[in-house]
Amino acid sequence: MTINLDQVRSDTPACSNLIHFNNAGSALQPRAVTEAVLQHLLLEQRIGGYEAADMHSALADNFYHAFATLLNCAPREIAFAENCTRAWTQLLLSVPFEAGDRIVTGQSEYASNYLSLLHLSRHKGVKIDVIPNNSEGLICLDSLESSLGNDVRLIALTHIASQSGVIQPAAAVGKLAQKHRILYLLDACQSAGQLHLDVNELGCDMLTGTGRKYLRGPRGTGFMYVRHSILDYLQPQSIDLQAADWLSRDHYALRDDARRFEVWEHFVAGKIGLAVAADYALHTGLQQIESTVSRLAATLREALCTIPGISVHERGARLSGIVTFSSALHPAHSIQAHLRHHHINTSVVRRQNTLLDFPERKLGDINRASVHYYNTDTEIDAFCAALNKL
Repeated sequence: MTINLDQVRSDTPACSNLIHFNNAGSALQPRAVTEAVLQHLLLEQRIGGYEAADMHSALADNFYHAFATLLNCAPREIAFAENCTRAWTQLLLSVPFEAGDRIVTGQSEYASNYLSLLHLSRHKGVKIDVIPNNSEGLICLDSLESSLGNDVRLIALTHIASQSGVIQPAAAVGKLAQKHRILYLLDACQSAGQLHLDVNELGCDMLTGTGRKYLRGPRGTGFMYVRHSILDYLQPQSIDLQAADWLSRDHYALRDDARRFEVWEHFVAGKIGLAVAADYALHTGLQQIESTVSRLAATLREALCTIPGISVHERGARLSGIVTFSSALHPAHSIQAHLRHHHINTSVVRRQNTLLDFPERKLGDINRASVHYYNTDTEIDAFCAALNKL
């Protein structure tokens, strides 16, 4: 099975007038996703929000089945969230920490996640251990295992960092977590939609992701996976009528599935669109997406290395679709503005948002180009030609 490039580019209208290398920020939606969102919003306009939700309940419920297939789990282990950070924070705060407990994380941790850890440490008295990366940017597994003691309550890992294309050894971390019987929370914000993910192979107890990145879903959508066997150990910090049943004046019962972490009021059109995005990725084929993205990113890295003054910052045997680079001659924001002038979308990774990682790597602000399976070799050539014009 191969990806029908003509079809997926036809399904992606913006491909005809720009080069979108900002998929790690927000990927281009397939036409089917946008139409699903718009159709539901128009239905709300015509008949009302509650009535539209009733009429499209089967489309919304498909979200749980689509993501269960995507992650190889049960639909009851899936919940909808407004974004990855909200899902991740909800799960973090549901762990019953006590003062003195340790959380072990990595050097490449996502900025918002680490800020949540700092906030938790300040108010709950938990300790944070940051495991360094090795020379290839991978979390050091030996250091990780030596840090795991009885006081470690949680391992929190970002699968692919926003500031680097390195794919962390999430499954190996999962084996260590299971060996030491420690909860494992995996942030799949950048990996969902570009890698084949199986929560059983990964060994994680919880996993979170967003809609807007490689899944090509709507902004303002996200999801979480919670292994059913740990559900009753977790303690949601807030609940509403979606999360629990009010049984009597002074008694309630939480739902017996991951939806105890949802709220009743949510972006219904976005949820429907995110389900369509997951189905679109499944139809395209995650293995095919992964291999295509990997090849395109490798081609881009090789091409960038031929441009005088450009340094590429990824190294290692297994890298993702995120390619980071910098110029010895031009600041990152100038390069981004120059590329945008040529109708090429990229991002800038700010040193301020990577204070665990960039000081160790002696990096300032850098540029990020992130490819997806609808990108082409011709676009890579045009990208490098635009850079050469500097």
